[in-house]
Order: sequence, then structure tokens, then C-alpha cells
Amino acid sequence: MLRVLIIGATSAIAEATARRYAQRGARIFLIGRNASRLHAIRDDLRVRGAADVSCDTLEVNDLAAHAGALDQAWQWLNGVDVVLIAHGTLPDQTACETSVQTAMAEFATNGTSTIALMTAIAPRMEAQRSGVLAVISSVAGDRGRQSNYLYGAAKAAVSTFASGLRQRLAKGGVNVLTIKPGFVDTPMTRDFPKGALWAKPEAIARGIVRAADRGRSVVYLPGFWLPIMLIIRHIPEFIFKRIKL
Repeated sequence: MLRVLIIGATSAIAEATARRYAQRGARIFLIGRNASRLHAIRDDLRVRGAADVSCDTLEVNDLAAHAGALDQAWQWLNGVDVVLIAHGTLPDQTACETSVQTAMAEFATNGTSTIALMTAIAPRMEAQRSGVLAVISSVAGDRGRQSNYLYGAAKAAVSTFASGLRQRLAKGGVNVLTIKPGFVDTPMTRDFPKGALWAKPEAIARGIVRAADRGRSVVYLPGFWLPIMLIIRHIPEFIFKRIKL
């Protein structure tokens, strides 16, 4: 039976991913900040076919609380086959530019807390010598852009950390999967005008599960973001400075 741990489980992408694993009859442990929302998702997943579902609350920026939450998940699941780290916010770039406190708080939520969780999870999976550690980064981390460079910097840190961790854990049978979504239509982006480049959480979830099954290292979702970001990364700096992204 597949054993799945999802951190940031109340996000739209995480919930959609959990539903796909529930349909497989997985045993699922959910970690998030909102207890009532976690309980609602837990009950829904049971109806959708999950073998069993449990949950626990965690404030991801409380780094001292990570170990306890992970211990509880590992004990309840009796080992973990797939971990998905999916929490995050979408910072107001202007607010980050005018407040050091806001900038550092947003970097902590989107970068530092994820790195701390990956650091704590790694030895547990290393001891198992198996499993997939999947983390949601973003295409925003591929190159800093004036519209969201605080968020991009945090995601770049996550992607780079995941790259090094992947190399470290590969010899022990553990795969680290970096997930780089583009624009996703979620409650977090409800105020943004939508267009052809936007995807639904269900499409991202399908890609996450497929990439985890296939042992992928890095996946852009939807896939058309790979050539888009390849172009953006290779725009010369003297040109890049003159365009608005």
C-alpha cells in the first residue's frame, strides 16, 4: 500500500494531488495550518477511496515544531513512500520592497521553511533507502523578474537545495523531485487575469503524480513552460534589463 505524506495539504495543488493518491487506495497523512480545512479534506479523501487518512497541524515557520510533526507522520504511516511539500504564499512584491520584515517573512515561508523540512525529512528517507521527496518550487525561480523577484529568489533557493539533495540521496535509493509549475488558477491567484498559459490544479496534480511514478528529477508543469523558461533564461542581461516581465 502506498504511503503518502503531504505538507501544505490545504493548498489547491496539494488537495488535487491527494485526491489522485486517494483514488489509488493510498494511506495518506496531511499536514497543514488550518485544522478544520484539514479535517474536511481528510473526510473527502476517505470517500474517494483512500485506505485511511490522518492529519496534524503545523505552522511551517515554527522550525522547532517540524521534527514532532514528521515523527507523528512517520509513525502513523509506518514509513513514507512519497512526500510532497506544497505550502507557500504569493508575496506582494511592492510590499516586500518597502519592508525588510515583510520580505524576510515571505522568504522564510517560501524558502527557508521548505529547506528546513527537506533537511529534516532527508535522513528519514535515507534510512529507508527508498521513496520520493517531491517539492513544489516554481518557474519563477529560474530567473529573477521585477514583478516577483522576492518569491523567485525563495524558489531559486529551494530548487538549488533540491538539486544538491537529489545528488546526495540518489545513491541511497531516494529520488528528489523538483516541481516547477507556471501560472496555476487557484484561490491564491484569484485576482489575476487568466489566459492561455494558465493551468488548473488538477492538471498540475496529474503531472506531479506521473513525474513521481517515473522517477523524474525536475518537471515543468505544464510541459510548455520548459521551452518558455529556456528562452527567458538565455535572454542576454543587457536586453533583459530593458523588458518588463
